[in-house]
Amino acid sequence: MGEARRRASQGLPPRLVKTEKGQSPRIVPWLPITQDQREQFFKYSKLGAWIGIGLLVILWIIVRFIGPAAGWWIPADAR
Repeated sequence: MGEARRRASQGLPPRLVKTEKGQSPRIVPWLPITQDQREQFFKYSKLGAWIGIGLLVILWIIVRFIGPAAGWWIPADAR
């Protein structure tokens, strides 16, 4: 009697397929994205968002304060 028949006759679920070492399970079976890839996407997208916010703040400081102080331009609300 094979393993599958023995498990079925005892009312046990089929044996789970072992994943190779270093592989994580997929989020959904039909989508080729693993849970590790999802975590990496979240990690890098959060990092990119914070870098973008930092660059936006630096640009705003330059446009609002440094440029007018250096005489590069005059803000429209200062006239």
